[in-house]
Amino acid sequence: MKVVATFAFVAATQAEFVPAEQELGSSRHHRRRRWGLFPDIAECVNTRNATWKAQAPEKFASIEDVKPYLGAILKGEEGYKPMEKEVSEVPANVEIPAEFDVRTAFPDCAEVSGNIRDQSSCGSCWAFGSTEAFNDRHCIATGSKVKLSVEDTTANCGFLQCFSMGCNGGQPGQAWNWFKKVGVVTGGDYSDIGAGNTCGPYTLAPCAHHVPATEKYPACPSSEYSTPSISECSETSYPTKYSDDKIKATDSYSLNGISAIQADMVQYGSATAAFTVYDDFPTYKSGVYKRTSNNQLGGHAVKLLGWGTENGEDYWLVANSWNEQWGDHGTFKIARGNNECGIEGQVSAGRAGTSEVVA
Repeated sequence: MKVVATFAFVAATQAEFVPAEQELGSSRHHRRRRWGLFPDIAECVNTRNATWKAQAPEKFASIEDVKPYLGAILKGEEGYKPMEKEVSEVPANVEIPAEFDVRTAFPDCAEVSGNIRDQSSCGSCWAFGSTEAFNDRHCIATGSKVKLSVEDTTANCGFLQCFSMGCNGGQPGQAWNWFKKVGVVTGGDYSDIGAGNTCGPYTLAPCAHHVPATEKYPACPSSEYSTPSISECSETSYPTKYSDDKIKATDSYSLNGISAIQADMVQYGSATAAFTVYDDFPTYKSGVYKRTSNNQLGGHAVKLLGWGTENGEDYWLVANSWNEQWGDHGTFKIARGNNECGIEGQVSAGRAGTSEVVA
């Protein structure tokens, strides 16, 4: 329970409001932003000469709705455990292009790497950011387009194995270690339940907070979902046993330095990053995000897809796990080169092996 208590304390203290003279230099903005209303926050961003455009998100009504989604334990926080292996060297034979997108660089796996998932009302971003990146690398290495189970990572990469607590937060780097030591079973999205072609699809339904519900995105529960549980394949028609369905990584490591991150992605595919979310981030719609606020909400883990330059602004291209209706069709660009919000300071990855499924 220590990890949960620590994360809750950090999130609470980080959410304290910062005076407007330190933030946007306007008492009007101060009064309006302090209530955490996204239309007001978006207006504040759009009235500035920012490098990005904001829009009140359909998924969330206020910053309080966002906090349960922010489950990444960040470097420097109590309970954080660094990875044992770090890669900082750039192989001499690897050329780093000016622009890169995993989806187009490895087109045969575009349906895997381009799949935008939905973590639902659960702080499992750490499991999504890691499992999705491993999924991409597994496809690139083996040609297999099978989806890997975020359900398995969330449920079983627990405190003893990963210093993580399911929907209450976790460590994406330790999830990569778990992929190497234990492995993860196959499993699709919530919409794949009943298909019978994977072991453990995600069982937490996509949802929307305090905004008009739709058939695809019904109202979220009044409280955060409990951590799911899986020890046998939940798809009864799936022919492989849970213990025989595990797919392992062949290596796991952190990536230190922009060039090291890029070189590794050019060779192997998507990587996992964790960063600090500020109260303006949920309003992102387009452009290159640079924070305009000092109001921290918590840590978030995501999947790095690539990089490029837009209107003179270097950026990282990132896939979020808040469904395709959020941001730019589920993705966002964030400033590259200055460790914006810590995005370059906590990157993890690993290597996928052969297509052989190991027990």
